[in-house]
Amino acid sequence: MKKTLISNGIFISNKEAKSSIKGCMVIEGSQITYIGEEIPEPIENYDEVIDGTNKLYMPGLVNTHGHAAMSLLRGYGDDLALQIWLEEKMWPMEAKFTSQDVKWGTRLSILEMIKGGTTTFVDMYDHMNEVAMAVEDSGMRGVLTRGVIGLCPPDVQTSKLKEAMEFAKNWHGQANGRITTMMSPHAPYTCPPDYIERIVQAAHDLDLPIHTHMSETRREVEGNVEQYGARPVAHLEKLGVFSRPTLVAHGVHLTDEEIAILKQYDVRVSHNPGSNLKLASGVARLPELLRAGVKVSLGTDSAASNNNLDMFEEMRLAALIHKGVTGDPLAIPAQEALLLGTRMGAESIWLDKVGLLEPGMKADFIALDIDQPHFLPKTDFVSHIVYSACAKDVVDVCVDGSWIVHKGECLTLDEEKIKREFELCFDRLKG
Repeated sequence: MKKTLISNGIFISNKEAKSSIKGCMVIEGSQITYIGEEIPEPIENYDEVIDGTNKLYMPGLVNTHGHAAMSLLRGYGDDLALQIWLEEKMWPMEAKFTSQDVKWGTRLSILEMIKGGTTTFVDMYDHMNEVAMAVEDSGMRGVLTRGVIGLCPPDVQTSKLKEAMEFAKNWHGQANGRITTMMSPHAPYTCPPDYIERIVQAAHDLDLPIHTHMSETRREVEGNVEQYGARPVAHLEKLGVFSRPTLVAHGVHLTDEEIAILKQYDVRVSHNPGSNLKLASGVARLPELLRAGVKVSLGTDSAASNNNLDMFEEMRLAALIHKGVTGDPLAIPAQEALLLGTRMGAESIWLDKVGLLEPGMKADFIALDIDQPHFLPKTDFVSHIVYSACAKDVVDVCVDGSWIVHKGECLTLDEEKIKREFELCFDRLKG
């Protein structure tokens, strides 16, 4: 088993992400076995020794909601309300997508994510075998699900559900455990109640979590009341969704009572501040969710609604927006924003031993180049990560003990080929 020593680095290593230490870290196989100020063994005991001078090591970022292939729609249909954006721009263009489009759109997003320090992402889309193969090739982690829209005839609903179940069964635990799967009714407004119940039963049969969009816009909530006589939280509760481990995306428009229900069922929420701002969906009640004990994480949503996949930006937005909205500078401190993007992200998608730099944890970590003006003075590196850093500061990325980015270059995917094939796909779609 390969044994690697990283010395002379600065490490964000405690569970509360309160501070940093200068010292070293040891990786054996896929695990971290030591972090401390002193080198624990003679140098000759290590197979690889890395000088971490001028590098800040932190857990890999966890992006808990997205649609990777929608990178093909970046900049297409901006500055529109959600329903108009979906119905007039996104869905007509997505109807043209082939498996090849999903392949190259996903691979471009994966390149953007791993070069920017994201080591784990959640993806809800179609042609998911292509997404899974991209994750397998890239070396990163993926929590993947075939998103299902039920606004179609019964036979098509059945076909989609069968496809989603087959994908979930075939890929769960693959790529040496780096891929896990979920079941996903797209949203309460795109899936009839009886169809959602069928998906819930499938999740029970496969013993898998559920991921869905919920309460993203005020219009969505009002529409749910008009159509079904209940707000989305009560509606999904009645349909049994929360009887499975559940991750909901957005959760922007929630009442105190609904937050209490989410806590009761241990429903996790993926907070997507950038996407919610751009689509004018609103600002989620993040401080209230956290005070209630709801597990919250961060997601970018797609590059079509964000328009980048920079998780540093999401951490910064989460910290800044809620200060401004509440008038409380302590609403979301930098420390909490960093946890939302790392440890709480991993917990929100039921990943063990991911999201921390601690002995016994998976060696999923990234290194930032801190020999740059915006990291000086060296006062508080947790603060610098949230308020100063960006994706382009990432120089090295390790997942499951394997290097997938080194000195800013992706080691697992052919970047030039991906960009070339991606452009060909886009040219065909727009034509």
